[in-house]
Amino acid sequence: MVTMKKRVYGVVGIASHMANWNADFTGRPKTIGDGTIFGSDKALKYSVKNFWEKQGEKVLFYKSYTIPEKSGEKIQPRNLTERYDNIFGGKLDDKTSSKDVLNNLFSALDVLNFGATFAVEKQNIALTGVVQVGQGMNKYEDTDVQVQDILSPFRNSKKQDADASSLGKKIVSDEAHYVYPFSVNPNHYDEYIDLLDGFEGYTVEAYEKLREGLMKGATVLNTNSKSGAENELALFVTCKEGTDLYLPQLDQYIGVYKGSDGKIVYDFEALSSFLQSVQADIEQIELFYNPYKVAIENSSDAFIKKHLYTREELK
Repeated sequence: MVTMKKRVYGVVGIASHMANWNADFTGRPKTIGDGTIFGSDKALKYSVKNFWEKQGEKVLFYKSYTIPEKSGEKIQPRNLTERYDNIFGGKLDDKTSSKDVLNNLFSALDVLNFGATFAVEKQNIALTGVVQVGQGMNKYEDTDVQVQDILSPFRNSKKQDADASSLGKKIVSDEAHYVYPFSVNPNHYDEYIDLLDGFEGYTVEAYEKLREGLMKGATVLNTNSKSGAENELALFVTCKEGTDLYLPQLDQYIGVYKGSDGKIVYDFEALSSFLQSVQADIEQIELFYNPYKVAIENSSDAFIKKHLYTREELK
């Protein structure tokens, strides 16, 4: 395992076509006070964890189910202790040492990247994640929310006088483009290196798996409401090792609009200018996107452009 030494900043672009990338409790796309649609950091992280789970990685903070052995018990989600026991084997109890718990937690890919709040009996561990994800604002101004009526094949059995099938609703946005900022600060776990035998901190391997999740997770997450949501862009700005450069959230420097050819345009004029001012402390800028749906405007020559799906370099 090679320890990760370099900070990374970037953005992830998620397209949503006749889908609902992140709904509130009313079923509508989440909005802030002025009505702007956004996606929470949890939505993006869930898509990444779902991708990892499907790849066979060890993921702790992920819903799973159990049916208790008692006769007549119903299926139910596992609690945190049950999930811990299921993932790591054995039995977590008040005799389990914090070192053993920490070693297990850091062996889970989601904890190693996103951190954890592990509050169970006799254990209260809070780990600030190496990877921090901001809120994904919808930067496309022409989004319209659509409400579809759905006819159920069943009547509502709770209504004694119901003699017809019940109606439901599906709510989607016709088109939205969420831009998420993220950062990777690999030194967050350095204090645990001396506490735990064999622990070397955040690794390059964990970062490479994060990159894959950020570029594929939304496309893989093909549920009913999210069918039509997909990854369309990912930017990775890698700082030089040892630099004192710390960058703000980069999504604020990016514009999104529809081009005359129907492609969605990501305008990097402000971001290119900003990164040029700190270029001496930057090792590499990689930009992955789907060239069949996305056009890039005003990016500097420092951007290495690659096909999101084939990873081939683009001109």
